[in-house]
Amino acid sequence: MHTKDLQYALDLDARDQLAAYRKKFLFPQGKNGQPSIYLCGNSLGLQPIGVRESVLEELDRWATLGVDGHFAPPRSWYSYHENFSKNMAYIVGALEHEVVVMNSLTTNLHLLMVSFYRPTPQRFKILIEAGAFPSDQYAVASQARYHGYDPAEAIVEMTPREGENLLRTEDIENYLAEHGQEVALVMFAGINYYTGQVFDMAAITAAAKKQGCIVGFDLAHAVGNVELSLHDWDVDFAVWCTYKYLNAGPGAVAGCFVHERYANAPELPRFAGWWGNDPAERFQMSPDFVPQFGAAGWQLSNAPILAMASFHNSLQMFRDAGMPALRQKSIALTEYLLFLLDQVPGDAFEILTPRDAASRGCQISLRTRADGKKLFQKLTDAGIVGDFREPDVVRVAPAPLYNSFEDVWRFWKVLQDQVVL
Repeated sequence: MHTKDLQYALDLDARDQLAAYRKKFLFPQGKNGQPSIYLCGNSLGLQPIGVRESVLEELDRWATLGVDGHFAPPRSWYSYHENFSKNMAYIVGALEHEVVVMNSLTTNLHLLMVSFYRPTPQRFKILIEAGAFPSDQYAVASQARYHGYDPAEAIVEMTPREGENLLRTEDIENYLAEHGQEVALVMFAGINYYTGQVFDMAAITAAAKKQGCIVGFDLAHAVGNVELSLHDWDVDFAVWCTYKYLNAGPGAVAGCFVHERYANAPELPRFAGWWGNDPAERFQMSPDFVPQFGAAGWQLSNAPILAMASFHNSLQMFRDAGMPALRQKSIALTEYLLFLLDQVPGDAFEILTPRDAASRGCQISLRTRADGKKLFQKLTDAGIVGDFREPDVVRVAPAPLYNSFEDVWRFWKVLQDQVVL
């Protein structure tokens, strides 16, 4: 049974087998000169301590080796992106050749929709959740328009039932059972950025596949947050960023997954670039594009080394800690946070995020009843780093790699003090 005492939180931290990872990150300083209570990994993860050294190492290699750095050990720039494949595949539940780290999230989304959104007059619709992140909305609408379809007709948004905030899986399944023959692409987020709801990706994929739909996911808020099994779920493709829970830095290089059934599919339409060409053919400089095997065949350009250098440290921590252990701690953190939030008197906010552990990740979204921006500013002034989403939602996300139960308690204490005032 949880309690509201600070000592209880400290006791939980003392028993936390992942607590040592907290010391591997740099926390911003608050106005009081103390480390802030950082609960914003859903927007930008903290910097791992080894990042500066990793970036400087590549700068030094550039300075001393020049162009020879492309092939010099231990991490040649030519094959630099390959260093991420094994650990990245582990995190998303994929085979190593099904993932590649490249570009940015929405760039990857467009590149893969070129291949996997192939509308016909009978099957041209894109199914997406209502309230998807705007970049996804822009991307799917522009793809529909590019193919000559009116987005108002081509884009179908699944909305919650009247009076509810969350989508029900059975409603998605029922829509697909009835209208799936009109749907060319199911393009959902893994986790909705606003509510923090984890969608049942396995069930959605299965329902869509029964109707012959292609299935893609934007995993920006899911990767490094919840356990994923993209290969076993039979997902066709997925894209994600790495600067949120994966802590790769602002605007960091992104990733994508392409199921192995497409690993050797040169006939599949795609936008091509030199780095996606078969490495055995690359330096023959032929005008004929031969896509390399796997997801890497969707690459366009050589790797941005300095942008990628910051990614090694965090990615290795995920592999060392293990996604099952991280997920277990994440559930414990959010369960404790939900318990504490239930102790706040009055009705100053509503919890949007599902109570069911399987349906939520790290993020808890609070819909404020009154002046949400004013409340958020008070939290900020007290050293809490979260974020605010219009019109009225405060989002906080205790990340298991670096957040503690004490962080959760201190956030709750500040929130309660402000609400009671």
